[in-house]
Amino acid sequence: MAIIPIFDPDKFGRPMRVAAFMSGSGTNITKLIAHEKELSEKEGTSPYSVVFIFSDRSDGLCAGEKIALDNGLPYFSYDIRSFYRLRSLKRSVSTPDGLEARKDYDRIAGRLVDIFDIDVIALGGYMSYITLNRCVNVHPADLSLCNSQGRRKYVGDNAVFDAIYAGEKTLRASTLWTDEGVDSGPLLMVSNSIPVDLPEPLEVLIKEKEILLKVAREHQDRLKEAGDWIIFPRTIEMIARGRFALDENYKVYVDGLPVPEGYRE
Repeated sequence: MAIIPIFDPDKFGRPMRVAAFMSGSGTNITKLIAHEKELSEKEGTSPYSVVFIFSDRSDGLCAGEKIALDNGLPYFSYDIRSFYRLRSLKRSVSTPDGLEARKDYDRIAGRLVDIFDIDVIALGGYMSYITLNRCVNVHPADLSLCNSQGRRKYVGDNAVFDAIYAGEKTLRASTLWTDEGVDSGPLLMVSNSIPVDLPEPLEVLIKEKEILLKVAREHQDRLKEAGDWIIFPRTIEMIARGRFALDENYKVYVDGLPVPEGYRE
């Protein structure tokens, strides 16, 4: 069975080239760029280089332009809402026409990926479904947790709320190699846990949905700091060093050893 590195630094003989995709505050992208600089200062060079930033928003609610300006990077935005509005389309990939429209949108970013010779796309708070390949995403849940049917328990935008509602006592973040599903790609890394700290018993909070939503948002902020900001740049670094690999069944390996529940440090 062939085990192939996601990126082979010996083959390319250069740092891995990364495109950073984002939609909002971009804190994950900021941490990714900061980690690159820290590695350069410590080792004289970084195994990866963030080459440009792309956003699916063109309004003032996306911090991508400022992050790019502060770090001397090219910045591109292509507003996905305008893309759909001007074509009288709905933002859905549940139909063949909807999926084809999303592919049309992604072709613009895909040209940038090709022109800049990008090896990996880092999705740091990128809120659009993406049809491009070679993407790493970070998700606020432990994607090794599955239900009795073998499906991942906590996927989608409400993962933290769903985990707390289900009675989980701890929360973790995960990174994954994306596929065509929603949070269904090969699991790469899982963060350390943070405890679920509820102001009232869960059975009380379940009856007060607005309060539970607020609790979930607070936990997601904590998880971002203790989870996302650590494992997202670390995953990109490990890929750039050639440590992550996949076999033909998309099983994940680190340093040649299988990690079916995600790599944990």
